[in-house]
Amino acid sequence: MPRPFTEIERQEFLAGKHIAVLSVAATDGRPPAAVPIWYDYTPGGDIRINTGAGRRKARLVQEAGVVTLTVQREELPYQYVIVEGTVVDAATPSPRDAREAIATRYLGPEEGRAFVDRMDGTASVLFTVRPDRWSSQDYSQM
Repeated sequence: MPRPFTEIERQEFLAGKHIAVLSVAATDGRPPAAVPIWYDYTPGGDIRINTGAGRRKARLVQEAGVVTLTVQREELPYQYVIVEGTVVDAATPSPRDAREAIATRYLGPEEGRAFVDRMDGTASVLFTVRPDRWSSQDYSQM
């Protein structure tokens, strides 16, 4: 039987290197947006996501002010954490140190810096999301 993560387990899982699926309500007559995205998280803190300022998801996040992030392990044993949160800050342009922290999390220091260098000059926004509600399942004990 699956069980929910403890608070510490879900925070550690979310702090691990996973791709999140960002979901946000749409106001343009289309279905809600659900897109894979890199993120940054330190246990007990807020979630940071960076995206192009002109992207549909950026506009929808700004309009809605709330998002859902789903972070999952796709291999056995399946595990996931779902976070519903409120956008508490939107920094435009995204500070370079934040963009670099997110990129190096996924690509490593050298490739992360190179990625950010290639993106310099591109309009971006850094959203800070406060986790309000959590849901999780851990199938490792089945």
